[in-house]
Amino acid sequence: MVEPRHWPTREHRDLFATVASLRTKEEAESFLRDLCTRAELDAMAHRWQVAQLLNEGLPYVEVARRAHASTTTVTRVAQWLRRGEGGYRLALQRRRRS
Repeated sequence: MVEPRHWPTREHRDLFATVASLRTKEEAESFLRDLCTRAELDAMAHRWQVAQLLNEGLPYVEVARRAHASTTTVTRVAQWLRRGEGGYRLALQRRRRS
């Protein structure tokens, strides 16, 4: 029987600490480009765009149209935005201030 993987694992925590250690946008860009495939980065950027549009208060259908996303993707991002760990909210607040 396979043991269930718990969240977050030691490996996740190590990755998060590594990301947090990066000091500039350029360092983050270099690290993420080395770590992720282009498709993975595109998917993350796409979800981030959906989160930003949802944060503007746009209806799901309008978010889907503007982001060229499925309503399923919009709904999933909206669920994490409302009931997630607060990461989207924190990032949206910080980006608003910068």
